[in-house]
Amino acid sequence: MQRHYVMYYEMSYGLNIEMHKQAEIVKRLSAICAQIIPFLTQEHQQQVLQAVERAKQVTMGELNSIIGSSSTSPPESLVAEEERLSGAGGKRKQEEKDALGLYDSDGDKSDYNLVVDEDPPSEPSSPTLTPGGKPAASRRELPESPASLASSRSTPPPKSRDPGLNDILSTTPASKGSSSSPPRDASTPGPSSASHIRQLATKPPSTDTIALRSPLTVSSAYTPSFGMVPHASLNGDLSVPSSYMSLHLSPQVSGTMVYGRSTMMAFESHPHLRASGVSSSLPSIPGGKPAYSFHVSGDGQVQPVPFPSDALIGSGIPRHARQLHTLSHGEVVCAVTISNSTQHVYTGGKGCVKVWDVAQPGTKTPVAQLDCLNRDNYIRSCKLLPDGRSLIVGGEASTLSIWDLAAPTPRIKAELTSSAPACYALAISPDAKVCFSCCSDGNIVVWDLQNQTLVRQFQGHTDGASCIDISEYGTWLWTGGLDNTVRCWDLREGRQLQQHDFSSQIFSLGHCPTGEWLAVGMESSNVEVLHVNKPDKYQLHLHESCVLSLKFASCGKWFVSTGKDNLLNAWRTPYGASIFQSKESSSVLSCDISINDKYIVTGSGDKKATVYEVVY
Repeated sequence: MQRHYVMYYEMSYGLNIEMHKQAEIVKRLSAICAQIIPFLTQEHQQQVLQAVERAKQVTMGELNSIIGSSSTSPPESLVAEEERLSGAGGKRKQEEKDALGLYDSDGDKSDYNLVVDEDPPSEPSSPTLTPGGKPAASRRELPESPASLASSRSTPPPKSRDPGLNDILSTTPASKGSSSSPPRDASTPGPSSASHIRQLATKPPSTDTIALRSPLTVSSAYTPSFGMVPHASLNGDLSVPSSYMSLHLSPQVSGTMVYGRSTMMAFESHPHLRASGVSSSLPSIPGGKPAYSFHVSGDGQVQPVPFPSDALIGSGIPRHARQLHTLSHGEVVCAVTISNSTQHVYTGGKGCVKVWDVAQPGTKTPVAQLDCLNRDNYIRSCKLLPDGRSLIVGGEASTLSIWDLAAPTPRIKAELTSSAPACYALAISPDAKVCFSCCSDGNIVVWDLQNQTLVRQFQGHTDGASCIDISEYGTWLWTGGLDNTVRCWDLREGRQLQQHDFSSQIFSLGHCPTGEWLAVGMESSNVEVLHVNKPDKYQLHLHESCVLSLKFASCGKWFVSTGKDNLLNAWRTPYGASIFQSKESSSVLSCDISINDKYIVTGSGDKKATVYEVVY
């Protein structure tokens, strides 16, 4: 029986590797197509884009028919792979034992993936437009530390259990057991999911199928995040770079941008016509300049967006932003928030949250330090209650801490403990009675803040839940995960309403407080703005690497996103006209906007936070 098991395992493992090879080939061919398309005439571009999308939707029956008509023998690559695998069976069995012995449970896997690698990062190469392998709900290797989010290391991370922010930012995932389509190239606009919206009105989330987890870890040239298994170098034949290298950016991160514009400036009213260095792989608009915003209809039709003349003017639309303060936190800043009074900024790094008074000009020093976690564990999220008297902090620990800020000296007044080894994101209900925490095990935990008890758990994500936002009236909850899905939960009925499937991991999202739009930031470098009730959406292509944080202004007319490419982008809702852009010196891991829409705060990989004043 054991021999049969090993035989079947080797067979499935070999097919899994072959699948990754083919997926990488598809990505590279897609990139070539995307580079050629702009050279076609305008009338031919749409025909080619539609043909490419049709090719991505070929069914298994059609594929078998094509293969059967062309040849009855297996591809040589499969035969060679099978021979190679049969000769390496003993080695793989030992690897299997090592891998299985590394973890005792899925919980241990998640915890293991929080390892921080504090080795000094190397200087990164220029960002590429081809994202890394898209993840699945399988185990991933260790990500790099926040301090090295942008480094592209070729050696696998050590097998230590140092907790850190690594997993959030470095993600080279493995195959997803239930994946139905290969990942799409980040620079190619078009539908990013086979079914844009999956209605689940009658299906409780507890019935969701759990994707199979691969028992083996394959070494990768890039470290992963949140703990995904990388496809690795695919036996040395193909390299698989990962766009989401790690939520931890090194101070030396220099994600080179290709846009020919100043670090911070106001843009003209027709940004889509500007002569910038936006990737030539994107289709052009009639004016002849590369487009970066695309409308995708419910039937998959992709069109560059012609922005209206008032896209960048009018009440509530910023002109630009200027830097006010630099807050030298001393560690990679993974979480930031600003008080409703705009007097205080809170920055979360390794082990602690620092409090800053930004109401006065001059050099800033923290007015308080809240020691929340062990010194080596990173804060992932911190949220103020509306009255500004309490702060909830979550990170690489199973316990959330609630701080009393009204006391003469801030102190912990309560702790909330769950079974998950880490919390990646937090949200507070509008009435401040309930807290929601996104856990590394994929569960969404609902806490009663008044009684300090666990009320329920929403189960559905098959991998870590990475981001969260709540609707204006507190009736719907939106969550994004490393299982490539965005899910909507009905808080009144306690069940899942919708599921949006993507070919990329979800790292950030935000719900428009005044409209029916949901913005999603992805590992693939795309920002997608989804209509919550319709299949229509917009795809925005200005980031050059994974989108790490996202936040809507309270007015709902604009939102910001930040990325591993060092950029802070401000977008017009919903079609994504670029309002302004700021480039920082390192990856931008977190952001927040003040309730009056006058200030933006960012946290970055060079151990500082930055406060911007929004200029109207």
